[in-house]
Amino acid sequence: YKSAKRTKKCSRRLTRMSAETICGILRHLREIFIWYGTGGTVTTPTTGPTSGQTTFRTDDIYNKNTNKMIKKTLIFSFVLLMISNITFSQEVLFEFGTSKSMDAVISGSKVKETPLKWVDVNTTKETWTVKKDGTLFSTGMPIGVARSEKQYENFILHVEWKHLEPGGNSGVFVWSGANPKGDNPLPDGVEVQMLELDWVNLNLRDGQKPPIAYVHGELFGVQGVKTTPDNPRGERSKSIENRAKGKGEWNTYDVVCVDGVIKLSVNGKFVNGISKSTQKKGYICLEAEGAKIEFRNFKIIELAPGVTSAEETAALLK
Repeated sequence: YKSAKRTKKCSRRLTRMSAETICGILRHLREIFIWYGTGGTVTTPTTGPTSGQTTFRTDDIYNKNTNKMIKKTLIFSFVLLMISNITFSQEVLFEFGTSKSMDAVISGSKVKETPLKWVDVNTTKETWTVKKDGTLFSTGMPIGVARSEKQYENFILHVEWKHLEPGGNSGVFVWSGANPKGDNPLPDGVEVQMLELDWVNLNLRDGQKPPIAYVHGELFGVQGVKTTPDNPRGERSKSIENRAKGKGEWNTYDVVCVDGVIKLSVNGKFVNGISKSTQKKGYICLEAEGAKIEFRNFKIIELAPGVTSAEETAALLK
């Protein structure tokens, strides 16, 4: 379908219909158009060996013009039947990163890591490029997200990221519904923010620089998801030590997400966290927010599930 802002390709799945049902519909359509196309006689005996079977006058059935009309009508009707059973799903754009279970890590199992598939939500194919070395490049435009193919509840996420522009803005959403509402192109969930250091210099407010904590790994609930900050800055939680690196340098985040609690390590030290997230199972989203950025070594270790209610779980997307 075409949205107001872009053309989005949709994958299609045809639902099976029984041959008997299709043939029955087409048979009745054929009868109707023979009747109206030729004015011929249609008879349906009520007794005898042909009881219940519709018969036609031979000269009506083989009328050339009538058959041509029937053929076109039947083809059109069949297409309509198929279209009525089409469903749409979001498109897988790329594979990037891997996941494995904690059991596989502890046992030293040689089971291969599972590649992560990313589904477009409201960006484009041109937004994301997986390079030959496995690095993921994002143009940052249009503003929006790509989501993981599946939902995650309890897990450890390792990701390395590097901004390519001064004041760049990006992040990762965890426990997200991956379904933006209204005019906001970003979804709900808990955002693990990734800002370039010059962001505070380029986004003055009433002539004043925002707090430096903005750019060192803030955590906060968005779009209705509430959290309790470990180190409050309003409703957000700020890092207690400034450890992020600037443009052109790789940063490392280790994000531990368990039972509504998140702990964030920035470049080798845990410095931030939140708790009591009102949503604690959902998709992981990669954010494009207007600036070029690269990601690499995106790895998920899945942990055992917890006791999570339906109200604490994001809705499944198809």
